[in-house]
Amino acid sequence: METIAENRSEGPDRRRPGQAPRMRAVPGQRLSRLPQLAGLDATLKRDIAVVSAVLPFKVNNYVIDELIDWSNIPDDPIFRMTFPHRDMLPSDDFEFIAKLMENQASREEMAAAVNEVRTKLNPHPGDQLSNNIPVEDDEPFHGLQHKYRETVLVFPAQGQTCHSYCGYCFRWAQFVGISELKQSVDGPERALQYLGAHREVSDVLITGGDSMIMSTDRLVPYIDPLLSPDMDHIRNIRFGTKALSYWPYRFTTDKDSDDLLRLFERCVQAGRHVAVMAHFSHAQELATDAVRDAIARIQSTGAVIRAQAPIIRFVNDWPEAWSDMWRTMVGMGVVPYYMFVERDTGARGYFEIPLARALEVYQTAVRTVSGLERTARGPVMSAAPGKVCIDGTATVGNEKVFVCRFLQARDPERVGKPFFARFDEHATWYDHLQPASFETRPWFATANSSSLHGS
Repeated sequence: METIAENRSEGPDRRRPGQAPRMRAVPGQRLSRLPQLAGLDATLKRDIAVVSAVLPFKVNNYVIDELIDWSNIPDDPIFRMTFPHRDMLPSDDFEFIAKLMENQASREEMAAAVNEVRTKLNPHPGDQLSNNIPVEDDEPFHGLQHKYRETVLVFPAQGQTCHSYCGYCFRWAQFVGISELKQSVDGPERALQYLGAHREVSDVLITGGDSMIMSTDRLVPYIDPLLSPDMDHIRNIRFGTKALSYWPYRFTTDKDSDDLLRLFERCVQAGRHVAVMAHFSHAQELATDAVRDAIARIQSTGAVIRAQAPIIRFVNDWPEAWSDMWRTMVGMGVVPYYMFVERDTGARGYFEIPLARALEVYQTAVRTVSGLERTARGPVMSAAPGKVCIDGTATVGNEKVFVCRFLQARDPERVGKPFFARFDEHATWYDHLQPASFETRPWFATANSSSLHGS
């Protein structure tokens, strides 16, 4: 992948007429050299260097040229999502790394310190490695996750990066170059073997990273076998991607974009439902001609675009951000799917908001849109035992409680049943909640004592 030359003038993308856009990415350690940030003082440039030494950052020319309003930094929501800020690290850890950098610590000493800080940031939340990886005959299927009965996640090795990185990403550990933290499968053979043997599985999610960072030639060996008669239990094929936000040219002018759309068409013609699981965090990501063209091309194949994102501070933690985004999505034929809660990992301290505030934002936003625009479920925590939705608050006796339910769960018997947690105005995650005084069911165990799939 090309990177923007350090002396490149960062104005609008300069291409000859008819020339397709080419992605150029700026890694975290070089972000402070962007001409748009030339006015930053030395302290802020130091902050960028320190934070990007621990957490992964990468911003491409589309984000720089088309999405960020440079007259509104640092408050521009896309800038907040994609550029480092010192508060993304706990203050003690920030100062620890900063001091090592100032003292010009050796590469080995710096790497050890950075990895020490990373391990404290809960790099794999929700039991992703300890309880989601299927095990059969004492052999783990690395690069797969099978948390829910109907759905298997596949992590192709070639898809474990993104066109640009979100500072809030819960899969940041995929991008920091530590092999024991990375989930990936080298090829499709074992994944297809597993899927063929598990006929309870109806949904396959190709994820990462970003499935759309892969060339179509790389995707085809994972997808085409799912269309055969002996895989007829696979009804839904999902592609997890932020490409519509960060590089919509993947679907329009990239050299194999036509091949990608033909792949979607083949899936639809074979009777499979194709879902492009997009990540839109703010209406700004829906405002360019490039994304509108990309959405229309995907929809022309028969694929459906469903959109999800976490509610995060500085970016979309007010009702109008969501109502505007949902209205825009539906007007473009995109289905609002989830409002997630920022996961307990990485830069959570910078982005998270209390669950009570997330619920207030969701309820206020959903009241102001039409029924067709109310399909997003939220706020939802993708926690160790399952996807927990906070439906509202209630007073039972003299006790104020959160009314919760599992939208999905390791134990399917939990799905759809309401349960109650004490109202806590400061809680930001499932593990912070306590059962209501009258709640006797074990809803708040972080994981089941046994796994569905042997992990």
